[in-house]
Amino acid sequence: MISKLLIANRGEIACRVMRTAQDLGIRTVAVYSSADANATHVKMADEAFHIGDAPSKDSYLRGDVILAVARRAGADAIHPGYGFLSENASFARACHDAGIIFVGPPAEAIEAMGSKSAAKAIMEEAGVPLVPGYHGTDQDAALLKTEASRIGYPVLLKAVAGGGGKGMRVVWQANEFEEALQAARREGQNAFGNSDMLVEKYLTRPRHVEIQVFADQLGHTLYLAERDCSIQRRHQKVIEEAPAPGMTAELRQAMGQAAVRAAEAIGYVGAGTVEFLLDEDGSFYFMEMNTRLQVEHPVTEMITGLDLVEWQLLAATGHPLPLCQEQVQINGHAIEVRVYAEDPDHDFLPATGHIHYLRTPPTDAHVRVDTGVGQGDDISIYYDPMIAKLIVWDSSRERAINRLNKALAAYQISGVKTNLNFLSRLSGHPAFAAAELDTGFIERHRDTLFAAHNTDQQTTLAAAAMVVLLDQQQQRHDDPWQQSPAWRLNAPARQQLRLLLDEQEFQVSATRRGQGYQLLLNDSELDVSAHIDNAAGEEEESQLVLILDSHRQRWQFHRQQKDEGTALTLFNGHKGTTVTLLPPVQAAISTHHHDASLSAPMNGTVVAVLVSPGEQVETGTGLIVVEAMKMEHTLRAPQQGVVDEIYFQAGDRVNEGDELLAFTPLDNQG
Repeated sequence: MISKLLIANRGEIACRVMRTAQDLGIRTVAVYSSADANATHVKMADEAFHIGDAPSKDSYLRGDVILAVARRAGADAIHPGYGFLSENASFARACHDAGIIFVGPPAEAIEAMGSKSAAKAIMEEAGVPLVPGYHGTDQDAALLKTEASRIGYPVLLKAVAGGGGKGMRVVWQANEFEEALQAARREGQNAFGNSDMLVEKYLTRPRHVEIQVFADQLGHTLYLAERDCSIQRRHQKVIEEAPAPGMTAELRQAMGQAAVRAAEAIGYVGAGTVEFLLDEDGSFYFMEMNTRLQVEHPVTEMITGLDLVEWQLLAATGHPLPLCQEQVQINGHAIEVRVYAEDPDHDFLPATGHIHYLRTPPTDAHVRVDTGVGQGDDISIYYDPMIAKLIVWDSSRERAINRLNKALAAYQISGVKTNLNFLSRLSGHPAFAAAELDTGFIERHRDTLFAAHNTDQQTTLAAAAMVVLLDQQQQRHDDPWQQSPAWRLNAPARQQLRLLLDEQEFQVSATRRGQGYQLLLNDSELDVSAHIDNAAGEEEESQLVLILDSHRQRWQFHRQQKDEGTALTLFNGHKGTTVTLLPPVQAAISTHHHDASLSAPMNGTVVAVLVSPGEQVETGTGLIVVEAMKMEHTLRAPQQGVVDEIYFQAGDRVNEGDELLAFTPLDNQG
């Protein structure tokens, strides 16, 4: 068995592999780039080695450096995870030549599936159903167009060395072919260094169903049921579930046996996934084989009760598979969603940023969170923006969807844009509940999935105002946490708050009424009472219990200091909304040697200087106008005095606390 395992990856998959290795008593070695020096997978490993700068080409793709680290650490095996070097035949061969176990298939199997066209030929010979198409080596444009006409439009152009949706174009009619071919070839060349294309019949409403296969070195191969991965954006999976809804025992057996034939045809060993397109009439066609562990493998683990990483380690060391085909059982239903740092409303563009606050749903036998990202981490530009995988299980698909909706509602992240709201809309969509699945799901339901979801400004501002008022009350008491785990309002009769929400400033007037407050907001009077429930005494778990017009609600919140003021990220469910408490518009006066100076109350720009050096002014005279957040703020003389010196001019940028001018009160002049 393996005694020390190097994981040649990062993030959640590195952590996932380490958990199983450590459960088996195997010591673990992490590798990390400069950007990942404090990453979770580095802290989790028994030892870790720096392998290069942040870009993948300088670190996680440096097979020679990783092999050198493995020798130095005394690792007897390398697990590549997925992505990076996981399907790199040269790296697998180099590991073998170095006498280090590569936890994956033989290099020859990786090479066989590396070219889509070559893989199709192998599958055809093995009797695995193929989508009607052209997979030949002659790449003459006229020939490709002729083949497209023979197949019948619509057709799919696909780069032979492609993946992840790159180098793919759907062609709906003949007059679009040349332009689509040129675009697909350019993309294939840029992404993979290969512009060759294959042409296939494009199925208009297919499902994406894949079979998990496993093979050992003793000639045994089996399949572990299927996963439905039909809901995708830009040809990349968003939701995966197992088993596939509506799957019959006969169809599962037919697809499973076809997948086994595919694996056996290339002498496969270890974990692999054979991906099929499933048409509406029940026919299925080979798409490709991924010669590695898949991102979505946890749903298979949840319904079979198996640890697929453990199976990988067993297969890599020559052990037989723990079960035969007849012993594989399916129990219940599992669903996985990928939590990404991205902006679904802007074509799912990746997002970067610092995670100021992260709260995951409680995990148990029904809920699992696989992640390599924690609070305080940065989502950088260098790697995939996946934050975590959220997996749920229950006895039926309907119950699993309910689990998913509840878990998503408890998932809270601030500091970076995420797809959590979008995932909630997907999981709560009636068509998803009805299992009306195909690869065009998101586009077909675009109007409802991407509809504007406006913030309830009034309730959100009321919640933010209550947090501010309660914070101020806390500051006036010595130690209110020792008095009660749920302390209540006891504030001055009237207070003015400036709150910034959705780039708009709101003025909130708070007046004490009995045990609560009356808030004047947008010309509306709101009767509000609230308390902070924080029995654990941890700020990250702070909850505001808000009663607004007899409606009792719970809000989680997180405080963060920003340049423009204190930012409160409030969560009502998973949806996070940030409200910023702006400083009061007033002069900040400090006296030094009988002088008084006025300082900027916020970051902004000086738009006007209303006085001159040496000028005597009365109390309340406007001195300097500062603009911030599209609002102008006039600083006024706190009393009679003389302007001694002015430090900024119109157009100058100022930071909060910068002294804007020197001012001497009249009673200080001698």
